[in-house]
Amino acid sequence: MNHTGTATTANGAGALTGDASGADWLARYSGALMGVFGTPQRVLVRGAGCTVWDADGNEYLDLLAGIAVNALGHAHPFVTSVVSSQLATLGHISNFFTSPTQVALAEKLLELSRAPAGSRVFFTNSGAEALEAAMKLARRNSTPERHRILALDGAFHGRTMGALALTSKKAYREPFEPLPGGVEHIPFDDVDALRTAMDGSVAALVIEPVQGEAGVRPLSPEYLRAARALTREHGALLILDEVQSGVARTGRWFAHQAVEGVVPDAMTLAKGLGGGFPVGALVTFGEDVSTLISAGQHGTTFGGNPVATAAGLATLHTLESSGALQHVADVGGYLRERLAAVQGVTSVRGAGLLIGFDLDGDHAPAAVQAALAAGFIINATGPATIRLAPPLILTREQAATFLDALPSILTTAREATA
Repeated sequence: MNHTGTATTANGAGALTGDASGADWLARYSGALMGVFGTPQRVLVRGAGCTVWDADGNEYLDLLAGIAVNALGHAHPFVTSVVSSQLATLGHISNFFTSPTQVALAEKLLELSRAPAGSRVFFTNSGAEALEAAMKLARRNSTPERHRILALDGAFHGRTMGALALTSKKAYREPFEPLPGGVEHIPFDDVDALRTAMDGSVAALVIEPVQGEAGVRPLSPEYLRAARALTREHGALLILDEVQSGVARTGRWFAHQAVEGVVPDAMTLAKGLGGGFPVGALVTFGEDVSTLISAGQHGTTFGGNPVATAAGLATLHTLESSGALQHVADVGGYLRERLAAVQGVTSVRGAGLLIGFDLDGDHAPAAVQAALAAGFIINATGPATIRLAPPLILTREQAATFLDALPSILTTAREATA
């Protein structure tokens, strides 16, 4: 799948890239950007559908979608036209004002989330900002007696200070301690541990229905039902982080909807919501929760701007009108079934097009590099775990090209780490 050419040929933007190679751009990158991401794997210059091209003209099937962001792939014509039209009409107005796209997207999210009367939406620019808003919501549910916030081992909720307090990985947390206090991490998917931890001192339980960064680990239906029952019993908020698992990613609009009767008090969204344009949201369920934060207690300059909310509307409309939920379920099931039959794959998890699979050795990072060389973008979430989160428009035929290449990719990875 590697088709070599010049950067100008690859992206049609010669005025920007000229004949600069990927190596040229990476040299400039290291001199201009902070090193928080390490060295980028490639310099990407163009995308179309599920395919991207790098500065050296190489072609890749994108099976990560910007980490579950590009729900409709790259350069989707409808989303592109809507964003361009909105930006040419009204780009930014601040939240001293509102816009038709902001109101319409909020209404659409409340409809798709089956939210009861009195529910509301607060728009942000990212998932981490949505979690910050959720943290403040939890604090507004606090009293001197009810002050603890529970999260799970393996959780990833973002890298801002409040979101980081909810995140469990020590390597992310320790360099920035002390973090906002009051957060405790309890065992993953352990109903007995949840029942032991839950009492009247808990203000909120914050959980991901599917832990993406931990290797695509779904919570069991039993755990989600227990979480809903116990939080309701003790007056705590159930806050679901659907930043990665939401917006049709699992074959449901939101992953928790697979479990009948589980309706959260609040839900965070981002990633796929804007189809590649930055937009996030906190959805609050019911009048009591929606009025916990009052005027002046939270805000944002850019959140909910006309362009971002237009992108969200265009993305949701396209997913809804194209029958995306069934397509995602079908292609995801095909991928998981075939992955389970690949030699060297020991387990497969996930739902829809959020998939994790474990290998028979610690060569997942080497597999990522071997996949790149073969023309595929995938992600390692751990030494032996691969994550797939492709555009939701991925076809069976495209998935099959990866599945056919995977045995050779894994062989190359094993040899590289032997």
